Amino acid sequence: MLGAIIGDIVGSIYEFSNINTKEFEFFQPSQTYTDDSILTFATADWVLNGGLVGDFYARYALANRCPMGGYGGMFSLWVTKAERGEQMPYNSCGNGSAMRVCPVGWAFDTEEETLAAAKKSAECTHNHPEGIKGAQATALCIFMARNGASKEEIAAAVTEKFGYDLSMSVEELQQRYSWDGIDGQGNGGLCQESVPQAIICALKADGFEDAVRNAISIGGDSDTIGCITGGIAEALYGIPSDIRAQGEAYLTHEFLAVLHQFETKFGHR
Repeated sequence: MLGAIIGDIVGSIYEFSNINTKEFEFFQPSQTYTDDSILTFATADWVLNGGLVGDFYARYALANRCPMGGYGGMFSLWVTKAERGEQMPYNSCGNGSAMRVCPVGWAFDTEEETLAAAKKSAECTHNHPEGIKGAQATALCIFMARNGASKEEIAAAVTEKFGYDLSMSVEELQQRYSWDGIDGQGNGGLCQESVPQAIICALKADGFEDAVRNAISIGGDSDTIGCITGGIAEALYGIPSDIRAQGEAYLTHEFLAVLHQFETKFGHR
């Protein structure tokens, strides 16, 4: 799951300062993990230990109150209510469900189990059908990639099951995509307006670093698109050892402990 964390870190400084080029310094001192990584670690902790997934999201958010870029407004309100024992989903189709789901793609033995766990991870907050779909599509890509499926097989499955259009090139996305979605007609923070784009960035790359560079170069919600893309790219290509070491250097001891426990149990590439 470190691939998702690295994608988040690399994209952290571009979320509100988009660039449309793949030529940038990959790791920079001003970068850090954001809410995407924090909640990804929460998902991993839930997968490892069981229980109510919403409890993990609330606990991790309360323990990490002010990440770079903050939390989404509706999620912050949900955390406040969860602290009072009220965990009510808020029908979101935002890409928060997809950004935190990566560990699910690594942890289960069958596609059915993977999709069910992805749904469960989403619906405590993002119970809108598109919010669930975004989490499931991301987890399915990771599940299929780690089990040796080809890029073509992954694209066909995602298109068939979720109706995502994966036909555009990265170059087209660089020209047409933004925080306003494709051609300014939508909202780039929604699952349906960012998960397909993140999948394209992973599938149309020639390695892990290239995939994350693709993700940052299309603009929009850069840290989240980087996170989703990085999670899929790890399963497709693995992470070069030097990039792995540099990514881990940004993490706290607590996060590293969860990462290492997760990788020990479920492996990594």
